[in-house]
Amino acid sequence: MEKGIVLDIQRMSTEDGPGLRTTAFLKGCNLSCEWCHNPESISKLPAVLWHKTKCIGCLSCIDVCKQGAISGGASGISIDNSRCIGCFICAEECPGAALVLKGTCYSVEQLFSELIKDREYYESAGGGVTLSGGEALLQRDFALALLKRLKQAGINTAVDTAGCLDYPTIAEAAKYTDIFLYDLKIADAASHKAHTGASNTLILENLKKLVNTAKEIWIRTPIIPDATDSEENIAAIARFIESLNTNTITRWELCAFNNLCISKYEMLDLEWKYKGAPLIETAKIERLADLAKRELTNKNIVYVKGMTK
Repeated sequence: MEKGIVLDIQRMSTEDGPGLRTTAFLKGCNLSCEWCHNPESISKLPAVLWHKTKCIGCLSCIDVCKQGAISGGASGISIDNSRCIGCFICAEECPGAALVLKGTCYSVEQLFSELIKDREYYESAGGGVTLSGGEALLQRDFALALLKRLKQAGINTAVDTAGCLDYPTIAEAAKYTDIFLYDLKIADAASHKAHTGASNTLILENLKKLVNTAKEIWIRTPIIPDATDSEENIAAIARFIESLNTNTITRWELCAFNNLCISKYEMLDLEWKYKGAPLIETAKIERLADLAKRELTNKNIVYVKGMTK
C-alpha cells in the first residue's frame, strides 16, 4: 500500500484552481526559492514547529526528546529538525500546545477519505481536489495512486507543480489530472538558478511536452521584488507562452508577493530574505499585466492575483 507524507489539508480554498477546492499539501521540494511561502514543506520528513506565543517556558519538551533535538536558550527553545524523527512526544507533553507536527503519514485510502469529506461543498461550487506542496509529484507513486483514486470517484483534480522533475511522471499524472497549475517563475536560466537553486531548462522543456498532453493548464508567476518582477522577465515569459501556440493554456496568473508566511520562518528559526519587503504596488502589477497582454494573441488569459498596495 502506497503511503505519503502530508504537510497539511486546506479546505474551502479559492487559490488552488477553479471553484472551491480541498488542497492536500505533500511534503518535499527540489527547489529552494528564496521567497518560498511554505518553508516547512521543503523537507520530505516531518518537522516540529514551535509557536513562541503559546510557549509557557516549562522546557518539558527538552527532557522528553530522546533524540536531543530540542535545546533551550535566552529567546526560547530551538529545534534541530535534522535530528527530529517526528515521534511527536514533545508535542504530546507540551502543556501549552506550543509544538505542532507538520508531516503526517497517510495511506492513499486514508487521504482519499479525508479529501472527499468536503465533496458536497466543492462540487457544488465547481471545484475539486488539488495536490500541492512542496512539489507533490516528488512523492511519485503516492501522488499518482491518489490522483487515480480521485478520478475513479469522478472528482475534478488539479496538480500544482514547478515542473522540475522527470517528464514520465508528469505524463502519467496527466492521465488523472484535469488542470495543471504550472509555475513559470523566471525566463532566464541563470537568474532562475540563482533565485531557486535550479535551472529552468527542464521546466520549460516539460511544459512544451505537457501542452500536447494535458487537458488544461494554468500558468502561475509569482511577482517577487527584485527577482521576478522586471518587465524583461514578464515579457520573456509571455513570449515563451505565445511560442507554444496552444489552447491548452487557459489562464496565466501574476501572483502578487505577500509576507504572510513570515511566522513560519520564525517558528522554524530561519531567516527570510523578504522579511521586510513591502506589498507590490497595484500600478506596477497592472503595468506588468498590460505588458504581458501585449505579447499574447489571447490577452484574456492574463489575471492579477493577490494583495497589492
